[in-house]
Amino acid sequence: METTVHPLVTAAELERELRGPRAPRLLDVRWRLDRPDGRDDHRAGHLPGAVYVDLDSELAGHGAAIDGRHPLPGTADLQASARRWGLGRGDAVVVYDDLGGLSAARAWWLLRVSGVADVRLLDGGLAAWRTAGLPVEQGEVTPVPGDVVLEPIGAGRDGLGVVDTEEAGEWPEHGTLVDSRAAERFRGDVEPVDPRAGHVPGALSVPTAGNLGPDGTFLEPAALAARYREAGVDLEGDVAVYCGSGVTAAHAALALTLAGARPALWPGSWSAWSSDPARPVAVGDPSDAPDDRRP
Repeated sequence: METTVHPLVTAAELERELRGPRAPRLLDVRWRLDRPDGRDDHRAGHLPGAVYVDLDSELAGHGAAIDGRHPLPGTADLQASARRWGLGRGDAVVVYDDLGGLSAARAWWLLRVSGVADVRLLDGGLAAWRTAGLPVEQGEVTPVPGDVVLEPIGAGRDGLGVVDTEEAGEWPEHGTLVDSRAAERFRGDVEPVDPRAGHVPGALSVPTAGNLGPDGTFLEPAALAARYREAGVDLEGDVAVYCGSGVTAAHAALALTLAGARPALWPGSWSAWSSDPARPVAVGDPSDAPDDRRP
């Protein structure tokens, strides 16, 4: 029976593995909403041997507005990218960024649901590596192409799954739908990116940033479980998670996995829902105004 791989690795653990006989492949997934291209940051300093991954073009596809801002890439396209990153069959992979894992988790989740068995996220990212006094290198990294074979994106390892927009809208009828965006976006106080403000009716607000401690590493599993349960999430039941466009939702999916759940992820997320004027929108905190919905 295959042993489930823990989704996190510390800087010290990774440094030891990189000196071993089967060093993991490193993927640098630096991206932010206000500065999506992280190539210059990668060239200026990255973990030794790390390959830059472009989230917008390699970890996302393209579609209509109702598909969301970061729809899933096709399996063939993702496999071609993974081979360009140098991934081979059976390789272990470690992903990281400089944003607390908020962008690198997208690579973790995509590779997991595509059948890659050993994928981990560097807990604390580049900051943890630097704080440990470990070396970085500069310039481009162009690996020898790999031969990894990916499975169709779907119900992948560890029970992680995918839901579409129709399923997400119906999810609160039988399970918990977690909105991992900032609380002010959930309430509809602000909406800096997407067409309408608010949230999917029946969703619960659990901002993913609260899953990290002051040092940028994930809270302990027990603390994560307590946080989600206090928000009303049934970790033993059906749990699905969304964000603005399916990027930070992967970070929440990792946190929920650590907490003991088997979350599904809705890739279209709020960007898909809010782009369809026929779908209802809820605003405010549900406990304060449970019937406040806008068509």
